[in-house]
Amino acid sequence: METIDFSEGHVFAQTTLFMFLGIFGRYVLIAALFHYLFKVKYASFFQEREVNARARRPQQHWREIGYSFITSVIFALIGTGMIVAWQKNYTKIYTHFDDYPRWWFVVSIVLVLFIHETYYYWLHRWMHHPKVYKWVHKAHHDSITTSAWTSFSFHPLESILQAVVLPVLMFIIPVHYVAIGIILLVMTTTSVINHLNTELYPKDFQRHWFGKWWIGATHHSLHHSQFKYNFGLYFTFWDKWAGTESPDFVKLFDKKTNKKEKQLN
Repeated sequence: METIDFSEGHVFAQTTLFMFLGIFGRYVLIAALFHYLFKVKYASFFQEREVNARARRPQQHWREIGYSFITSVIFALIGTGMIVAWQKNYTKIYTHFDDYPRWWFVVSIVLVLFIHETYYYWLHRWMHHPKVYKWVHKAHHDSITTSAWTSFSFHPLESILQAVVLPVLMFIIPVHYVAIGIILLVMTTTSVINHLNTELYPKDFQRHWFGKWWIGATHHSLHHSQFKYNFGLYFTFWDKWAGTESPDFVKLFDKKTNKKEKQLN
């Protein structure tokens, strides 16, 4: 990777702008794609897989896009700061695959996702504390019926709290820059899927050896409608271990996936 000369102030601003365009553009592209496929083109097929039947508020998607715009600005500023830190050799980010064993590339991704999951679960629980909720997390929960556009819709304070964990890990854990790109893509894609309010995973997926640990739209939609359950980000293990998984999850997943199966048979 080529280094960037930050000796002149406008370079930081330009880099942040490009970073913002990448982050916000990724959000818009993935959210728009999922919205078109599952809410427009194949809406009739997936209609009975919608988890929360409550109608969305008028112009709710524009409000969510507005918050997502601010979130992307915050992520871009922190991302540019990480580039500066990397160039000054403060981070553990590496650019040559041979710097570490090839197996570490995969392990580093899994390890970062696990730590991110743990951080977010307990942060999420804290953000639901009555004295914190209205100042930090309420903006996201104003979207009771979620959509692909909800995925980056956070109050600025929550955006900062969400953004800091990955940069901190880059100072501690060696991660290839391509692995960082994969982690960010996983973060964006799963967030869109989980907020889509349409269950995409197949029948009995929640009983599969992998599926029972993986969060989808049914799992996260119950969090938005019930508030006190399902705090996970990517995985269900903390909800299972801490006893915060909704007792309605398995039954609702079966209901949403079995209906379509019956129509197809």
